[in-house]
Amino acid sequence: MAMTSEADAQQPRGRIDALDVARGIALATMAVYHLSWDMKWFGVVDWPVDSHPAWRGFAIAIAGSFLFLVGIGLALAHHDGLRISPALRRAARIALAAAAISLATYFALGEQYVRFGILHAIAAGSLAALPFVRLPVVATALAAALAAALPLLVSLDFAGDGWLAWTGLVARPPLSVDYVPLFPWLAAILAGIIAGRIAIARGVPARLRQWRTKGRTSRTLALAGRHSLLVYLAHQPLLFGAVWLAVTAGLTPDRTSTAFVEQCTATCSLSGEASGCEAACACTLRSLRSDGIWQDLLERPDDAELSAALNDRYGQCRSRFDLGAD
Repeated sequence: MAMTSEADAQQPRGRIDALDVARGIALATMAVYHLSWDMKWFGVVDWPVDSHPAWRGFAIAIAGSFLFLVGIGLALAHHDGLRISPALRRAARIALAAAAISLATYFALGEQYVRFGILHAIAAGSLAALPFVRLPVVATALAAALAAALPLLVSLDFAGDGWLAWTGLVARPPLSVDYVPLFPWLAAILAGIIAGRIAIARGVPARLRQWRTKGRTSRTLALAGRHSLLVYLAHQPLLFGAVWLAVTAGLTPDRTSTAFVEQCTATCSLSGEASGCEAACACTLRSLRSDGIWQDLLERPDDAELSAALNDRYGQCRSRFDLGAD
């Protein structure tokens, strides 16, 4: 075990508000992403949350920031000697929470459940990275580079390889709403350890501890950061439930109706009489609803009788707005 340096010994202990605020900001951005995902799931918005490169980049940046902060925390907690028992207890607590997330999402989402998500990565990565808080920074940097490159170098593909999905080295990763495998994500934790080690050597933590949160926003973020696991576990059920309640209560825009009017208007405009098309299509929608046909049409769009009723209402509305025969 390396001896404690004079610089290490001079580092004051205690929480660092700035790091708690950073964790709070990471939680806030995660909440924004999850709320967007929830609204997409319920059809409130049509944002490509799960497919567009910008959204994927946003999600990667959020996960990376959490893991980077985990690495900084490891460097600060163990800079003067490894504390194995507290590290194991913390990892076990996070692993238990991760297991609860897997179980809950299995019943809620089926095959898309969280097999190895951000909490799993934090629990496993914290233990895997622990020895590097005492190894030379150069060794940690090499390990980080290897962790980042390993999925590009290794691609496992054999019958029954699903149990290795947690490594990130399988050729066909599982379909999951949250997949943060050990590789390459361990690299983010190791990068945080490097940043923390350099900061400690330069006395940065001691200077950061002199700053205290004052405003309501910074204090709220710091409070969330101090209880990040609890906030993480609570925020998604609350957001998901809130969106579900809003949709159920009819408080959200009906995107199906909007899409119907937009598509109907575009088709109608091909006749060259675009000025009254939107009004005629909105009229059609109102007629379908008032006659109790709309919901049945959504559930059985291929039903010939319902399609005939749709065409009849559409024709009546076209005549009403002097659009002539379609």
